[in-house]
Amino acid sequence: MSSTIDFETTGAVLAGDLVLVDGARGVVLFAHGSGSSRHSPRNKQVAAGLNDAGLATLLIDLLTASEEEADVRTGQLRFDVPLLASRLTAAVDWLAAQPTTASLPVGLFGASTGAAAALVTAAARASRVRAVVSRGGRPDLAGDALTEVGAPVLLIVGGSDTSVLELNEQAGARIARHELSIVPGATHLFEEPGALESVTALAANWFNRWIG
Repeated sequence: MSSTIDFETTGAVLAGDLVLVDGARGVVLFAHGSGSSRHSPRNKQVAAGLNDAGLATLLIDLLTASEEEADVRTGQLRFDVPLLASRLTAAVDWLAAQPTTASLPVGLFGASTGAAAALVTAAARASRVRAVVSRGGRPDLAGDALTEVGAPVLLIVGGSDTSVLELNEQAGARIARHELSIVPGATHLFEEPGALESVTALAANWFNRWIG
C-alpha cells in the first residue's frame, strides 16, 4: 500500500511517500543527498528493492519547495546537516506515532549529505533506529555524532569514488559498529550497469540482518 503523507517539523510541513508491505519486518526511512528529493530515481529504485525484500519504506523531502528553489541558487541548505537531521528525526518520531508503523523497527538509508543527517538522527534516536546504510555518503559531516551512533552502520562506496572512499574510511574509524562495502568500478552516483542493484542487495541484507 502506497500513500503520500505530510508531517510537521520545526518551521516546515514536509511531504513523503510511504509504502507499506504485508508482514513488513521494519521500515526504512530515506534521507536524500545534495540537490535531490524524494523523487530521486536512484532512491526510488533502492526503495522498491527493499519493498521486495519485505521492508516498508518512507521517502521524504528534507526541504520545502521554496527551500529547494533557494538551494539551487546557493547550495547552502543541502550542507546544513543540523537542519536536515532535525527534520529526519521528526520523521522518525512521526513513524513512532502512526498506528501502522509504531511497532516497526526503523532503519535509515542516507545518500551523500543525507548520510550525515542519518547518522546524527541515529545518535539522537538510539532506542528507535536499529541500523543505518550510507550510499556514497558523507558520514564525515556528522562530526562528533559519529562516536555516539550505537546502531550498526553499512558504508557503501563506489570503488572509483576515491575521495569519498577516503572520507568514509576516516569516518568509519569513529563508528563503533560498521562495515565498509566497496562496489567495484562504481562512481559516486552508481550509474554503471549493475551498480545500483548491488547497492540494493547490500542494503536489503543489512537491514534484514539488523532490523528483521
